[in-house]
Amino acid sequence: VQLQASGGGLVQPGGSLRLSCVASGFIFRVNRMSWYRQAPGKQRELVAGIGSDGSTNYAAPVKGRFTISRDNAKNTVYLQSNSLKPEDTAVYYCHADVMTGPNHEFGTWGQGTLVTVSS
Repeated sequence: VQLQASGGGLVQPGGSLRLSCVASGFIFRVNRMSWYRQAPGKQRELVAGIGSDGSTNYAAPVKGRFTISRDNAKNTVYLQSNSLKPEDTAVYYCHADVMTGPNHEFGTWGQGTLVTVSS
C-alpha cells in the first residue's frame, strides 16, 4: 500500500492551494485519513483529520482556513488551504489507517509535499 501526495508549491500570502493524497495497492478499506505538517526545526504536527464517516477535526491554527475532505471511491483525501500565511510553510504529509483485510489495519505515511508561503 502506498500514499502519493501532490499539490504543494510556492504561493503568496493570502493565496490558496489544494493538496491531494491517493492510497493505492491492495486495500480492503481506508479508515481515518489525516494531514500532518513539519516546518523546519519543528516537530511534525497534526493539521486535520477525517474519519470514514466524514467526521473532521482541525488544529487550532488552521481552523476556518483549511478544509479536509475525502472521496472514498478513489481512496483520496484532500486539503483545501485558503488564506495561507508564511507560518503555514512546511512539508505536508498524509497519513492513512488502511485495512488490507477485515482484521488487519495499519498506519502508513505519504512522501510529503512542500508548501512554501512567501511573497
